[in-house]
Amino acid sequence: MRVREVHGFDLAPAEARRLQEELAGRVEEGPPLEVGRVRHVAGADVSTQDGVAYATVAVLDFPGLSVVEVRGFEAPLRFPYIPGLLAFREVPAVIGALRAVETPVDALICDAQGRAHPRRMGLACHVGLFVDVPTVGCAKSRLVGGFREPGEERGSVSDLVHGGEVVGRVVRTRRRVSPVFVSVGNRIDLDSAVELVLACCSRYRLPEPTRQAHNAANRLRREGQMGLL
Repeated sequence: MRVREVHGFDLAPAEARRLQEELAGRVEEGPPLEVGRVRHVAGADVSTQDGVAYATVAVLDFPGLSVVEVRGFEAPLRFPYIPGLLAFREVPAVIGALRAVETPVDALICDAQGRAHPRRMGLACHVGLFVDVPTVGCAKSRLVGGFREPGEERGSVSDLVHGGEVVGRVVRTRRRVSPVFVSVGNRIDLDSAVELVLACCSRYRLPEPTRQAHNAANRLRREGQMGLL
């Protein structure tokens, strides 16, 4: 996958926050994605341990959701763990994995926040600014905002609101199972982001691309740790 040159990550926390605020203005919320024209969708996730980030990207065909390619990349964690600034720890590894992907990808779902972030600049936005495909944030938990609990049925949604602004949607992907938190990463609108996530959820709560990436990241981490023994 083509990834444009990325800024440096050797920043103090205050500098990182200022950069987030600057980059947030470049995020494009739209246009709508024609989900029916998607042929390959990728998922990205990161597992960390002992000062190393293990990032993986799983590429699946769509709408069949069979795995066609998995790429991984290891990178040292050079930024401290600070809520709201996790992208500065994890993006270098994610970018490394994305650069190794050979399959043409039509959309990328990150197991992370997008616009549902204090400065509207979660990891899905951060990565989205440097790739040429629409990106979506689909997180397992809420970082900011308030919401009304969506209905119990699959496909039920409610708005996630922060600072008087709708920053994402709370989406029930399986009946009576905890919802996920979907937000725009870049170059996609919120309705399309929700549609894509639901289309990628078959048997499980999480979208299959990020679920496969999560499993692969854990395997990569275990293999990396075994290599140190």
